Amino acid sequence: MVSDPAGTRLDRQIAFLNEADKLKTTIRATELCDNSRYENSAEHSWHLTLYALVLADQAGPDVDINLVIKMLILHDLVEIDAGDNPIFGDHDIAEMEALEQAAADRIFGLLPADLRLELRAIWEEFEAAETPSAKFAKSLDRFQPPMQN
Repeated sequence: MVSDPAGTRLDRQIAFLNEADKLKTTIRATELCDNSRYENSAEHSWHLTLYALVLADQAGPDVDINLVIKMLILHDLVEIDAGDNPIFGDHDIAEMEALEQAAADRIFGLLPADLRLELRAIWEEFEAAETPSAKFAKSLDRFQPPMQN
């Protein structure tokens, strides 16, 4: 285990978890299925992990569903700082990516070094969407919003 001078391991883990709680206040552009309100990013991430569990049999044999679930629970944490950027919105892609990278630096930086490296790598793999697991995770992320509307 890598040592961390800035606080105890548990302090850093709890700080990260408390920061992640802020995802509940990030409102997305997607309404709930009953159209009663817009969902928040934490609800979206939870729902995607459920999609992965239920639709695992639709993934190819080279897809690691446990890794997909990790990707989906982590993928939108950057929205705490960067906000939601709907896939069909009019965004400056370079600016959005820079905001998300800075958010990832800050948010994953709260963790102990070993977890910071591990979880950041999972987030980066999702963002790159090059591996079978990341492609499946990304497809679920694109599939879920239209299914709700």
